[in-house]
Amino acid sequence: MNATLDQLCAIVGAGHVLTAPDDQRAYVVDWMKKYHGRALAVVRPGSTAEVAAVLRCCNEAGVAVIPQGGNTGMAGGATPDDSGRQVILSLTRMNKIRDLDPVGNTITVDAGCILAAVQMAANDAGRFFPLSLGAEGSCTIGGNLATNAGGVAVLRYGNARELALGLEVVLADGRIWDGLQALRKDNTGYDLRDLFIGSEGTLGVITAAVLKLHAAPVAQATAMMALPDRDAALALFTRLRGRVGDRLTAFEFMTRNCVDLVLKQVAGASLPFAAVPPAIVLAELSDTDAGTDLPALLEDLLAAAIEAGEATDAVIAQSGEQAKALWRIREGISEAQVRAGKTIKHDIALPIGQLAAFMDECERVVEAACPGLNFLVFGHLGDGNLHYNLQRAPHMDDEAFYALTGSLNALVHDLVHRYRGSISAEHGVGQLRRDELPRYKSGVALQMMLDLKRLFDPGNILNPGKLLQS
Repeated sequence: MNATLDQLCAIVGAGHVLTAPDDQRAYVVDWMKKYHGRALAVVRPGSTAEVAAVLRCCNEAGVAVIPQGGNTGMAGGATPDDSGRQVILSLTRMNKIRDLDPVGNTITVDAGCILAAVQMAANDAGRFFPLSLGAEGSCTIGGNLATNAGGVAVLRYGNARELALGLEVVLADGRIWDGLQALRKDNTGYDLRDLFIGSEGTLGVITAAVLKLHAAPVAQATAMMALPDRDAALALFTRLRGRVGDRLTAFEFMTRNCVDLVLKQVAGASLPFAAVPPAIVLAELSDTDAGTDLPALLEDLLAAAIEAGEATDAVIAQSGEQAKALWRIREGISEAQVRAGKTIKHDIALPIGQLAAFMDECERVVEAACPGLNFLVFGHLGDGNLHYNLQRAPHMDDEAFYALTGSLNALVHDLVHRYRGSISAEHGVGQLRRDELPRYKSGVALQMMLDLKRLFDPGNILNPGKLLQS
């Protein structure tokens, strides 16, 4: 191993090969503090050529490489094992914006660029990069693409995959694939780009990307609606989407339990209704035409929804500050859960029309098996993504609750599978869902994935133990 470390130091410089435990501390623990590992070294290359040399070195030595961006993942996909023999490849030094084309509406960036920096560069050029996440101040574009990140604007703009035109990728043996093409059309064979997006660093290391930009929205309207029940959310979504089309940028759903928890745990959070309703939706419209009166349009639609019984009350933000206050309720759910204690989390996707039926049935199934749990259900209802989280019953201690993790996961995910949904919508598989995947992926699908892994990474050095069982 000393010879490998010497080679790595020669490639990136000794100051960018971190071997001391104190220097590695932030790299070997995941964002959720669920997975803890040890590393032979944290290697911080400054260029694609250095990434290629590092991978060539590690491949020849048989040393596993764990690609890492901002280390904000939710599934343990960027954490090493506890052997102390794996190398963490941190791309955070590779943070340059290589090019911005306002005519072609593209921006070309290093994989280590912070998402917020890409948003700002687009904004400075009078353009808009729509990927928006809670961790946007620290997550990186490479990680966003490796996990096919979602966020609150998927409804209009799509996941990270829909926002990428081209990639630069270093393969396990150090070869560089230059696919940095800013093309909307390229019908010359297999779409190699999409193989790497969502592959969680198991097929290659993304080092740069050409991303799509959009016209900046200049008109916005934000509203919060109180609903009589969960079924009403789908009726309201159908009404809004049918009338305003893709001007509906966000449609966020929250159950009463989520809102109660936020009001209890998050300072400054307040609800614009006299009482907490059974369900709440937060909707946002946006348009590139400053002359569009979105608040008036939204007011008419919500008045019709209330008359039809799809909502019982509604509030339209009259200023940017009021809009932020409404979003504070939605964005405070994760913070409230952390303060209230650990939950068993599920990041699931379902056919949109089946969401209410799934929630009703899943609650019955889980309640019958484990009475008294608190159901914290929220998410991006407009694209079918629910965060279906379970909080322990008051009479349980943490140890007894965590002992139920496997059985509760099976209850929820078996039902998701029966509804032809997915057990990972936007957080990835990583270590968290790896061992569950064979239960829900077909044998044919798994075999194709394994075949691709063996083709691209025959030595299994790229992020072993993540996504696929080794």
